[in-house]
Amino acid sequence: MTMSAGWYLRRLSAMGPREVGGRTVDAVRRRRWRSARPVCPTVTGARFTAVLPPGTVASVAPDAAKRLVAEADRLMAGHAEYFGVARDDLVDPDWGYDPKTGRRAPSGYAFDVPYRDEEAVGDVKQIWELSRHQYLTVLAAAYALTGDERYAERVDAHLRSWWAANAPLRGVHWTSGIELGIRLLSWVWIRRLLDGWPGAAGLFEENPVALRQIWHHQRWLAAFPSRGSSANNHVIAEAAGQFAAACAFGWFPSSARWRADALRSLDRHLRSNTFLSGLNRELASEYHGLVLELGLAAVAEADAAGVPVPTTVRLVLLRMTDALAAVVDDRLRPPRQGDSDDGHGLVVDGEGTDRWGSLLATGDAVFGRLPWWPEVTGTDVRTPLLAALVRPRRPAVSRPASRPAHFADAGMTVLRGPGGIWCRCDGGPHGFLSIAAHAHADALSVEVRHDGVDVLADPGTFCYHGQPEWRRYFRSTLGHNTLRLDGEDQSVSGGPFLWTRHAESRVLVADTSDEGVARWCAEHDGYLPSVHRRRVELTAGSRELRIADEVRGGPRRAVRLAFHLGPAIAADLAGSRAELSWSRDGEDRSATLDLPGQLSWRAHRGESEPPLGWYSAGFGRKEPATTLIGTGFADGTEFTTVLGFHG
Repeated sequence: MTMSAGWYLRRLSAMGPREVGGRTVDAVRRRRWRSARPVCPTVTGARFTAVLPPGTVASVAPDAAKRLVAEADRLMAGHAEYFGVARDDLVDPDWGYDPKTGRRAPSGYAFDVPYRDEEAVGDVKQIWELSRHQYLTVLAAAYALTGDERYAERVDAHLRSWWAANAPLRGVHWTSGIELGIRLLSWVWIRRLLDGWPGAAGLFEENPVALRQIWHHQRWLAAFPSRGSSANNHVIAEAAGQFAAACAFGWFPSSARWRADALRSLDRHLRSNTFLSGLNRELASEYHGLVLELGLAAVAEADAAGVPVPTTVRLVLLRMTDALAAVVDDRLRPPRQGDSDDGHGLVVDGEGTDRWGSLLATGDAVFGRLPWWPEVTGTDVRTPLLAALVRPRRPAVSRPASRPAHFADAGMTVLRGPGGIWCRCDGGPHGFLSIAAHAHADALSVEVRHDGVDVLADPGTFCYHGQPEWRRYFRSTLGHNTLRLDGEDQSVSGGPFLWTRHAESRVLVADTSDEGVARWCAEHDGYLPSVHRRRVELTAGSRELRIADEVRGGPRRAVRLAFHLGPAIAADLAGSRAELSWSRDGEDRSATLDLPGQLSWRAHRGESEPPLGWYSAGFGRKEPATTLIGTGFADGTEFTTVLGFHG
């Protein structure tokens, strides 16, 4: 996907003067670096001291260790899957190859690589993912747990191969700061987990090639931080990676300055990226998880190195952890809100490990669980490793005495009913910063689950680059459980990560105090002069969810009301009634969806021209799912939908 001149103008209009000035300086520096030949300072006597305390590895639960070793063995055999694409070439990977398109990214000066252009580069997410080296942290962890040197030797071979193929400032792996930051964090943990291996020092601190790579990564991050309208989760990853490396690999003349600058950036941007309620301001649950993982890893690195961390850093991470515990459903699944690209901060676990349970387990170890937190029954490798490094310094702050249901600053309300009924109502800001890069046009949407099963589903994300029609669909108003007027989105898109006009929502009622009926009401101005108002009521006794939509003011408008069913839901639509059925743990479940009779209803499933009726369980993956679309006109009456659960 190449960017047009119009896109650049729209992108420029979303920047303030300070950001424009900073980006101008960046552009000049990139031109100067093209011909500059900086030399990594000579390092002598470097030692790695940020090791795990004795006994840490022995504290890993046996089932978590078993999953990890099984994952490591798959990797050793060359097998992995990234974003729905299976790979069997990981014994000796080609670092610039995209298995999805069969293309290879061009070499040459990094800032000349058109990484957004799939025709020229391939799917850059596929290429970048392997070079985050998180599969190597898994192999290094397998060595730490088993002592089997095969894992360490494979890590050694792959790092040396990557360093040889990706000289500083050459190629696609030097184009994006988030990639450099996460890669540095991976290298820190690889070195830590390989500490008992005789070749560890020769791979890192005694290896001039490794030292040069580490130095150039940090020099790059110090020079080109994400700024202004781009200072979202990317800047957290950049700061966390640089800080971790400057703590653990503090062998260079600039290490102290890099460490101090990265910590200031991390503190500042953790606060700016997080609501006071603890939810991430991007309103994208996967990025909440990514930022929390990165922040916890950075604190672990600081404590291991004896570097004081501002109280505000721990406070933000505590609030984020409590907020995550508050919003997950009965199966520990968070909302499916906004963009998701399956990004992780630190990976040392095998397939089958519950990411969200793992984060809550780490939060328990670091901050202590509250009585209302959901139970975490699974185990993981990451929690005991991080907890072994973090010093128990819990911020002196008041924490919620009971489980929060309404997050006013984020505009998120979670209604809960008997039998695991969970409903997320969206009345919050469109997104974060002027471009709202990871937002979807989903104002007033609802997401409903029963015992962790998606009934009224948020369809997800699927893709970022290369497939613009699918990118548009999955973040469109039609692609969410809300109402669309005159065939337009509530907010106006200016590109795949750019919104030029943001719908503003406000919550009018959020009342979960009545055990019998929970109520929510909100409206948004995305269709002025009309206003879309929605009321939601969840009645516990009847296990009934009632949704009432109203278009207030303005001319007569064409309406499309969408309800996206989860992939496990079978639907039998007759007129304006849909009988829903599914199974959970071998038990049959059912519900009735009574739809507004003023609209004409059709079921859509797996359609491509245009896209409609899809569910994306993860980045790069999609599967057909039923979408019910009602069409008609707003005539001043309410459109009432009733979802009743049986049994």
